Amino acid sequence: MSVASAPGRAWLSEQDCDLDAFRALTDRTTRLADHPHAAAVRDDVLLYDAERLRTAGDQDGLRAELVRALADGPGIVVVQGAFLDPVVVDRLTAVFDALIAEQHASGAAAGDHFARPGANDRVWNALEKAALYDPEAFADYYANDILALVSSAWLGPGYQVTSQVNVVNPGGAGQTVHRDYHLGFLSNAVASAYPAHVHRLSPVLTLQGAVAHCDMPVESGPTLYLPYSQLYEPGYLAWRLPEFQAYFEEHHVQLPLAKGDAVFFNPALFHAAGSNRTAGVRRTANLLQVSSAFGRAMETVDREAVANAVFPVLLRRAAQGVEQAWLEHVIAASAEGYPFPTNLDSDPPVDGLAPPSQADLVRRAVREGWDPELLRARLRAGAERRES
Repeated sequence: MSVASAPGRAWLSEQDCDLDAFRALTDRTTRLADHPHAAAVRDDVLLYDAERLRTAGDQDGLRAELVRALADGPGIVVVQGAFLDPVVVDRLTAVFDALIAEQHASGAAAGDHFARPGANDRVWNALEKAALYDPEAFADYYANDILALVSSAWLGPGYQVTSQVNVVNPGGAGQTVHRDYHLGFLSNAVASAYPAHVHRLSPVLTLQGAVAHCDMPVESGPTLYLPYSQLYEPGYLAWRLPEFQAYFEEHHVQLPLAKGDAVFFNPALFHAAGSNRTAGVRRTANLLQVSSAFGRAMETVDREAVANAVFPVLLRRAAQGVEQAWLEHVIAASAEGYPFPTNLDSDPPVDGLAPPSQADLVRRAVREGWDPELLRARLRAGAERRES
């Protein structure tokens, strides 16, 4: 993947974020001739016709073209007519509406990344919930060949699909510009601790997608995108900076979608859900996050048990004045340092980012001198919040 970065820099910081370099990288034109399977280009975004993709004779060449578009091209493709049968979409929409109604009846309010909690109707883990609510509607929907085509092109075999439903109601506010999972969900302080090559790696571990569950005129607030912004290597640190946010607001593009259209984009693309300025459109999208098979460790480890076992040692050594680095090394080897995957219904984001990890809890326990039984109880409660 082509990126813009400081030559030889092993770690990135906010000081590497240069708006002029970002502007030069994103100020380019998408040429239809470079993408022979595409039907059109609109606002530098590639538009594909689903039937043309289904009947393409050179499937290997098509997959390679999709990879180029997502990696080095505009970073986003729209597949028009991805779901041919509107009934398939409507059946799952009915499931989503029922799940949202159940949430309202229970008094639950789903947290949200990058938007005020309660601003939208959000269903976390909609994949599992939909499968349990209506397995046949689920099967007919996820049998979709376009979803499989783009997912396998970007990630290869063995990918895993997750789904979150986002409904922006009439008058509902949109999101702030951001990048997505993994590094996009971390604070700048945490993201900058990862070396530059991890910033380059993160986008190829996930494919972002969305299926329109209703017609989405621009007034209803379909997602805003900045083509080619995925190419900017310090972008995981840049999107929060005011000058980059202002540039996004001035230069983003926004395309209308029809029910059954699908959008797929590189998770490093600068984007944000738009505000719904209509009086009667409940803008409903099924947000798809497809993960690489390689995003998992080789062994299953009961890190809760390991953390409980070593905690008395951590307490004792901390009392003896051991260096903080020593404690951090042991915590890193014993507790889960990453807060995902989790159940965002019961383990919601903290400050719009991520829930605390096991390691965060162990650090706090050492710092505050908890009794081991208190840590044991808190770790168990945290594990139960993560269960689906």
